[in-house]
Amino acid sequence: MSELNITPLIDVLLVLLVMLMLSIPIATHKVEIDLPKAGSPNGEPPTINRLRLNANGQTIWNGKPLGGIELKTQLVAMARDPNRPQLHFETDARARYEEFDHLIATVKRSGVREIGFIGNHAFERWDQN
Repeated sequence: MSELNITPLIDVLLVLLVMLMLSIPIATHKVEIDLPKAGSPNGEPPTINRLRLNANGQTIWNGKPLGGIELKTQLVAMARDPNRPQLHFETDARARYEEFDHLIATVKRSGVREIGFIGNHAFERWDQN
């Protein structure tokens, strides 16, 4: 027989492929949030607080810039409000992802349950600046 038997080579390559697939770590970084439901418990329209992250990384709460401690105080007070106000969160398209992720984690840790993302039209297309 003058032909090369490549069956063992294919077997070895398949074993190596499976080992590679098993050794690649699964991406597990995520921040889970609960999006608001329609309506409010007392039937009135909910109070809306607006949180904005601008391109410079500055956080703006209802139109005024706030630092880390002041923002946490506002978020904790909002989370304890029995009327369950909503937080509308908007991010500038040029803001850094690390700052966005840190801000979302801060909101989550403060106990805010009613959060909505607005202004997502800026992220419609990947190739726009």
